[in-house]
Amino acid sequence: MRPAQVDYSPIVEAVRSQVADGLAILLGIGGFLIAMKLLERRFVSRKRYSRRRRGGWQSRRDNVFRFDPKPAPEVTKMQSAADQLRTVMQADFTSRRLLNKSEARLFRAMDKLVTELAPPGWQVMAQVSLGEILSSKDVAAYGCINSKRVDLLIVDEECGPLHAIEYQGGGHHQGTAAARDAVKKEALRRAGIGYVEVVGGEMSPSELRQVVEKLVQRAVVSRAEPALERRAVDGVLLSKPH
Repeated sequence: MRPAQVDYSPIVEAVRSQVADGLAILLGIGGFLIAMKLLERRFVSRKRYSRRRRGGWQSRRDNVFRFDPKPAPEVTKMQSAADQLRTVMQADFTSRRLLNKSEARLFRAMDKLVTELAPPGWQVMAQVSLGEILSSKDVAAYGCINSKRVDLLIVDEECGPLHAIEYQGGGHHQGTAAARDAVKKEALRRAGIGYVEVVGGEMSPSELRQVVEKLVQRAVVSRAEPALERRAVDGVLLSKPH
């Protein structure tokens, strides 16, 4: 009895169909990737070309077609002043105290002590802008101190700045006050100007007198012997011979 023959043709056709479908998918993905790569290269090439054209045109424009007329500073300044005047004329202003009560008491005490102990012509100034007594070739550094002020400033007979006095009230170390004071102190130190902090409620009149005496001593000695070395004593800069 002969065994029955099995027909494998349907299975073979199914396998062939799946293989064909797989190859079609792979070819489609490959074609898509190739197309994307070509588009990317074309886009990059056009972008570079566009940049070269813009750069070349910019260069030619700067070299040939650029025209910068010289400004008229006087006219611009007058127009700016006129605008400022119109703005001010439309606003209301009120006066306010230059110093608060505690700072005013310190000012009167310092002024009296300087008149008594310092050489003739020395004076005490109030609320002095650092931008008026300091200068620097470093524009950024100057901008850091230009709008800052010191409460009091002792000047000599020629209005040369000698010593800055800062009054520190009860909240003098709150927020960023300590950092701001550090900026002022360092700028003054680099300019050779003394810096003293008077803490409210912690310095008696006799201690304040000692501070002024030391400040005067430092100035007198430094004038007499410019080569003296400065050192710090009790928070006040003094001079001491080698």
